Amino acid sequence: MKRVVSLVPSLTEAVTETLPGALVGATDWCSHPADLDVVRIGGTKNPKVERIVELAPDLVVANEEENRVPDLDALRAAGLDVLVTEVRTVPDAFTELARVLAACGAPERPGWLRRAEAAWAALPEPAERTTAVVPVWRRPWMVVGRDTFAGDVLARLGVHHLYAGHAERYPRIPLDELRAAAPDVVVLPDEPYRFTADDGPEAFPGLACALVSGRYLTWYGPSLERAPRVLAEALRAARR
Repeated sequence: MKRVVSLVPSLTEAVTETLPGALVGATDWCSHPADLDVVRIGGTKNPKVERIVELAPDLVVANEEENRVPDLDALRAAGLDVLVTEVRTVPDAFTELARVLAACGAPERPGWLRRAEAAWAALPEPAERTTAVVPVWRRPWMVVGRDTFAGDVLARLGVHHLYAGHAERYPRIPLDELRAAAPDVVVLPDEPYRFTADDGPEAFPGLACALVSGRYLTWYGPSLERAPRVLAEALRAARR
């Protein structure tokens, strides 16, 4: 079995679920599974390169958005094999997950991945389109913009986020402008900024707000199996 270090929380969950015992290191942000017991190697943006090298993994798995090029270059310079994923759509997620798991030594597509693909393939064409803004940070306010995985997830659930055509992927937008956009719903995930019932909705008086798990909106891994149902329920509840 290959020894793997993961620099991406969703990939950590995917590898652990598929190949128990393969993972030897993960970031401080890797929260699933809850009983994960491996060496922690720092954050996604500031991994401890020397500690990773000491672990002597056969493979390091990373993501072009979550991890920094200088860190990945340093790992390669130390002689480590680094696989970098690029995920902008739900189909991208399935393709990249299969590639990662095969590189880690999985003999075939795991059951959870097949079930996740089936769950997304079974989604009916949305009967109506809901407009949304999707903040991912405050102070300053930042939202989901063009060409993002989260945006594609929402689009497949019938939600058009209003900054999908913005030049930037995560633009900074003044709060007054977000309010004036008057979306049908404001989607507030609990990561990277931890929006809660007491921190977020008060900024959008008079607008429906859907508090959602970032794990279902932005992670690509075993959570994809339940994401369509969980997110759809949260969006419906917000508009009742």
